[in-house]
Formats: sequence, C-alpha cells, structure tokens
Amino acid sequence: MGLILMSNDQSSLNDTELDIIDIIKHQRNRYPVLLIDKVVDLKPGESAVGIKNFTYNEWFFPGHFDDEPNVPGFVQVEALVQAFILTFLSLPEYSGMKTNFTNIDNIKFKRKIVPGDTLRSLANLKSFKRGLAKGNAVGYVDDELAVSADFTVIVPDVFNKFFPDANK
Repeated sequence: MGLILMSNDQSSLNDTELDIIDIIKHQRNRYPVLLIDKVVDLKPGESAVGIKNFTYNEWFFPGHFDDEPNVPGFVQVEALVQAFILTFLSLPEYSGMKTNFTNIDNIKFKRKIVPGDTLRSLANLKSFKRGLAKGNAVGYVDDELAVSADFTVIVPDVFNKFFPDANK
C-alpha cells in the first residue's frame, strides 16, 4: 500500500490511501451524511475501496430500531456511492465538484449491518464521459457480501456543458 495522503497538500495521486481530511477535499458530503471514514486503496479513474465503521452512536440507530439496531438500506447505498464517486472525484480536474444521482439499479441487500460492523466498499468506475459516471460498488462485512448496487452519477458542472441551452 502507498502512503496516506496528507492534508498538507504535498501528496500525489500515486498514493493509494485517503484519510478523512482528503476525502472531504475530494467530495462534498459532510456530517451527518459523510459515510466513508477512509479509503484504503485508490486508483483514480478506475476504483476505490472505502471503509465505514458503524458504531451505536450513529444518528440513525435509535430510530432503526431501538430493540434491534441495524443500518438502514439508504445509508448502506449512500456509503457505497460515496466510495464510487471517489473513483472520479479523485482526479484533479473533478476534485470537490458536486455530484447527483441519475440512476441506481440492481440494489441487493444480502446481510444485516449492525453496530460494530465495518463495511468495506469496493467501487469500480466502468465509464466516465462528459461528466456522466457509470459503475458499481459492492459492500462486504467480514468478507461476507452485504450490499451491492449499480450507479449512474453526473457531475452537473461538466455534464450541463454538453446541452446547447447551457452554453448561452
């Protein structure tokens, strides 16, 4: 593994890990919806492996459910997509740009995720053209498949440049 990217801006994209400070620089999610703690393997323009450690102190556990706390499905999907968007937001020309979902397909929930679990999200970028990213991510807990989905995400500042009315 490479060096952890440092927040003093002396890092390079050849490094394969991101700490929380660098994750925040690359993407725009913030607490309480920042659902990735670190990236342990990053290949800009190709793939990312994100880690989310779930503790009982998460904002959603008391309501989902107090007698049997587990991670809601929408939180699981959001954790996956946050690893996915880092596959292209880690490229210097897109770093820090806003993203929007356009499609989520083939969502599968295979295992309950509970306090104390660590979700390891493996995200792959299949294509990225004109601000339109397509790919998928799978999440594992203890080497057991927990959740998976296919994503289409846009970078509006790039994507909208390819519409005739946007250039007026």
